[in-house]
Amino acid sequence: MKIAVMSDIHGNMEALEAVIKDINKQGCDKIFVLGDYAMAGPEPVDAIEYFMRRLDDPKFVMIQGNTDLMIADYTEDLYNSMKERAPIMSEALKNDAEIINPAQKAFLKNLPIQLEVEEEGVKFLLVHGSPRKNNEDIMPDTPIEEVEKMIENVDADVILCGHTHIPCGFQTSTRKTVVNDGSVGRPFTPEPKSCYLIVNVENGKCVFQHQFVEYDKTKASEKLRKREFKWSDKLADMLLDPKARHF
Repeated sequence: MKIAVMSDIHGNMEALEAVIKDINKQGCDKIFVLGDYAMAGPEPVDAIEYFMRRLDDPKFVMIQGNTDLMIADYTEDLYNSMKERAPIMSEALKNDAEIINPAQKAFLKNLPIQLEVEEEGVKFLLVHGSPRKNNEDIMPDTPIEEVEKMIENVDADVILCGHTHIPCGFQTSTRKTVVNDGSVGRPFTPEPKSCYLIVNVENGKCVFQHQFVEYDKTKASEKLRKREFKWSDKLADMLLDPKARHF
């Protein structure tokens, strides 16, 4: 069995379409989606609609990301508190909350925060950030001791996560595997290609491969710039030349 794992689409339809095309080319049987479908992207509404149309598709297994809940539960108080620590993202969130309709917000709100899935004798735990918190970072330089603390109460064989937009993986002393799938729509790798994960499952064992996909970054950047909320131009530039994850 071949499973594709993706997350952090962030409303980037150019990237999503390129990744889906590659997933189909690779012959994946299932697609696990680990959240952050819309926020701060070129086409947040289109991205949400894409996944809403696949709610009943058994090939897709979807969970919620931290920004999905922020959009669904948006308030002026949230905007004001976020404005102090992440002013650019706060403006994106405010605009997203204005253009995303109630049905789309309900879709984001009702997605599970975590999900356990068993395939071919392997137990997977799907999370966005970590098993402890949906906004906790698992980065390439996270100490293995800290990763092991994050998963100490987890029964699954494999923990799949996203959130940081940087792919990485860990093999722990408890024989559990933790893999971050990177980002489809806002990659923060030196060369900002879309990234997703392929998991080959056979006889209770897994082989993991990060798959990097070219997409039309210029077109995506132009679409984001045209949204014209405050600092949308800076977010558009980040698709072409990422410098930081939080701003």
